Amino acid sequence: MTSRCWRWWGRSAWPWTRPLSAGSTPSFRHQFSTQEKTPQICVVGSGPAGFYTAQHLLKHPQAHVDIYEKQPVPFGLVRFGVAPDHPEVKNVINTFTQTAHSGRCAFWGNVEVGRDVTVPELREAYHAVVLSYGAEDHRALEIPGEELPGVCSARAFVGWYNGLPENQELKPDLSCDTAVILGQGNVALDVARILLTPPEHLEKTDITKAALGVLRQSQVKTVWLVGRRGPLQVAFTIKELREMIQLPGTRPILDPVDFLGLQDRLKEVPRPRKRLTELLLRTAMEKPGPEEAARWASASRAWGLRFFRSPQQVLPSPDGRGAAGVRLAVTRLEGVGEATRAVPTGAMEDLPCGLVLSSVGYKSRPIDPSVPFDCKLGVIPNVEGRVTDVPGLYCSGWVKRGPTGVIATTMTDSFLTGQTLLQDLKAGLLPSGPRPGSAAIQALLSSRGVQPVSFSDWEKLDAEEVARGQSTGKPREKLVDPQEMLRLLGH
Repeated sequence: MTSRCWRWWGRSAWPWTRPLSAGSTPSFRHQFSTQEKTPQICVVGSGPAGFYTAQHLLKHPQAHVDIYEKQPVPFGLVRFGVAPDHPEVKNVINTFTQTAHSGRCAFWGNVEVGRDVTVPELREAYHAVVLSYGAEDHRALEIPGEELPGVCSARAFVGWYNGLPENQELKPDLSCDTAVILGQGNVALDVARILLTPPEHLEKTDITKAALGVLRQSQVKTVWLVGRRGPLQVAFTIKELREMIQLPGTRPILDPVDFLGLQDRLKEVPRPRKRLTELLLRTAMEKPGPEEAARWASASRAWGLRFFRSPQQVLPSPDGRGAAGVRLAVTRLEGVGEATRAVPTGAMEDLPCGLVLSSVGYKSRPIDPSVPFDCKLGVIPNVEGRVTDVPGLYCSGWVKRGPTGVIATTMTDSFLTGQTLLQDLKAGLLPSGPRPGSAAIQALLSSRGVQPVSFSDWEKLDAEEVARGQSTGKPREKLVDPQEMLRLLGH
């Protein structure tokens, strides 16, 4: 944004910034005169990036932070992305709840920024705006047949079993015996694990009732995870791999040929990667112990890693009404270290299956025409969280750095953005004088018929979910219909 536009933002464009005339009613300026030192900041998105950013901003003794969220419920990917059989990862919700309970923090759910209120409107009402809305899309495969029934993104599949409202119509067809997941990251392993876990092991988790019903009827017996590169380039972590190897009723399928010569190369590999590769090597090359051998021999399901394969086409079934397989280009590696890339050898092979899940990465979307966006990288251009050429606008989390890393990575990244913002505030780089904050935005939302959901509203929904889960021994039965949520709140 040009400096001319920036000067406009600082002008007395709103009525509460004009002086009082004799006999007039008090303006917002008057009401906020006691709050000269109250920085009004808003955060867009209530996932880990949003809450960790808010947590750091509240270190300022006067700052007030409003968190806007398009869903009626908070916590983003902690609620909708973490696998139901990993409840310990969701414990960060306790920290986020403490932040939300601060007298200087407010949650505004059911408010979609870019639709219900614009970023320029937020920038007029607040001293600073932080965009922390994550990566709400998936990367397309961009291959023929991707649109066939029986093909969907791993992101949508995860949203479906975790109760994300927009994915509740997915209805995946699990009547086939083989599924192929394109990708070898933690999300791919999560999806494979949920597909292969005996349903009775999931019924005490917070997986949705509808998803559990479909998984009970599943015919899927084999899941292949396909990657363009080799064992040294897999993107999953050792914890997730160990879970897959030990999954009840399943056995791993790893081709020893893929691991030849790998032992000698482990000396130059960083420790976490070395430990992960050693576990893969042992599983592929060594004879299992008696107990493990017996478990694998009796297993009715299997999963395998297919390396050096790049998807070229989803093959249609004879009637064209679904997927019948994936055509893969055989690849080889060129380059060393981080620069290693897969190049096609010219050979092809077909992998039969009835379900294809693409897990090649998440992607952020542009939120508002006023916000710069790099469509190629899927991020908001920024320097240390400061949005390029737009003073007073910041970003944190995946929309800042791309969809990589775990919750701890996001915490560090968000604290850094919060620190940058507070430094700018101290240096006088943000607008001076009072800003109305949520009072102005509430008025706008009310005029547009938008009914926000507060954090205490969420706690009522939370209590309802816990109560519904108790009857079946689940920690909660998630509400998946936003209209039902609003009805329960009397909105």
